[in-house]
Amino acid sequence: MTAAALHIPVLLDAVMAGLAPVPGETHVDGTFGAGGYTRALLGAGVHVFAFDRDPDAIAEGRPIEAESQGALILVPERFSRMREALAERGVEQVDGVTLDIGVSSMQIDRAERGFSFQADGPLDMRMERAGMSAADFVNMADEDEIANVLYQLGDEPRSRRVARAIVAARPITRTGELADIVRKALGHRPHEKKDPATRTFQAIRIHLNAELEELEQGLAAAEHVLRPGGRLAVVSFHSIEDRIVKRFLRERSGATPAGSRHAPDRGDAGPKPSFEAVAKPVRAGEQEVARNPRSRSATLRVARRTGASPWGTYQPQDQGRQG
Repeated sequence: MTAAALHIPVLLDAVMAGLAPVPGETHVDGTFGAGGYTRALLGAGVHVFAFDRDPDAIAEGRPIEAESQGALILVPERFSRMREALAERGVEQVDGVTLDIGVSSMQIDRAERGFSFQADGPLDMRMERAGMSAADFVNMADEDEIANVLYQLGDEPRSRRVARAIVAARPITRTGELADIVRKALGHRPHEKKDPATRTFQAIRIHLNAELEELEQGLAAAEHVLRPGGRLAVVSFHSIEDRIVKRFLRERSGATPAGSRHAPDRGDAGPKPSFEAVAKPVRAGEQEVARNPRSRSATLRVARRTGASPWGTYQPQDQGRQG
């Protein structure tokens, strides 16, 4: 059995219920990963354009693509470019878009990719295997920049202490080294449920891969490619990601309070709601968490595209600075 077959997609039943795929439809899986959502969509009889910026995911998905007899097309692109990539393939609109935000289980489970603090490996964390690595960042960035990244993207309350420890320990080349530095700086106790390195690794990964900007651009791209009645399903794993999704859908559905400082009253001349809520946010129940621990922090939000014109780019509120 392949690794892809062993992969357990988070909140799969709820995602499929929200998307309500109909045979013959065309859907986008914006985060192919190990192919969990794509397999389910193919099983429902739909055509899938599956995006992934990770060349390993694309390479390992080729057998699924070959077996699909044309129902699956893998797209080696960031999902923020789905509008352009689909247009290049002669597709203007689709019936559903699915996004599973953050690092994939496949990336976390492979020590050589450098995403995990639980297994020692090279300090990498690059989804596209290109650009600045985590080792480059921790060894080259100044203390203030490291502290700000940890505070803003990892919610690390003692970011300055961790940044100081990182700078003092340079050079750092392994995930195990970085994890131990953070644990020592924060006074880790082995019995504690959450490893203190979690927030630091999350923040550096999000920063290196520009994940929040990718999410913001991806939501706006989905708004453009979804046909009226099309469904958007987004699974996020961290509060900062979920806030972006929540604000986007609240704004686009016209639920933002009129006249707020972030969204001044647009009056009757403003854009019409481009989305409508389908259901309340969904979180994993006890059975799913027991079967798939990764689902513990997952939140699913689903919305349906209206017939209104897309609003264009999305500019969320500032996430705040490190104090």
